[in-house]
Amino acid sequence: MRAIDPAVNAVRISILFPEGEIFGRRLLELRQKYTVTHQQLSVATGLTEGYISNMEKGLKVPSLTTILRIAVALGCKVTELVSVFDKTDLPQILPG
Repeated sequence: MRAIDPAVNAVRISILFPEGEIFGRRLLELRQKYTVTHQQLSVATGLTEGYISNMEKGLKVPSLTTILRIAVALGCKVTELVSVFDKTDLPQILPG
């Protein structure tokens, strides 16, 4: 059995979930801006640290409820988390 290269797998997933990759970069940026650790965000949102990490990597796409929980935990407006999509060519990232 051949081993799967994690870098190749990450490329496949970013092609499948470009919105997750965009949101994940924004989440990481804001989490660092507000100096919140994975553990602190996990406790405040009820999400696992692994799930938060996977969102930041673009491997998971959060639900609206999760986005709302993250905004409350970071003390920011929801628009601060999702306004990155205003500058994104949405038809290009949405599935066919």
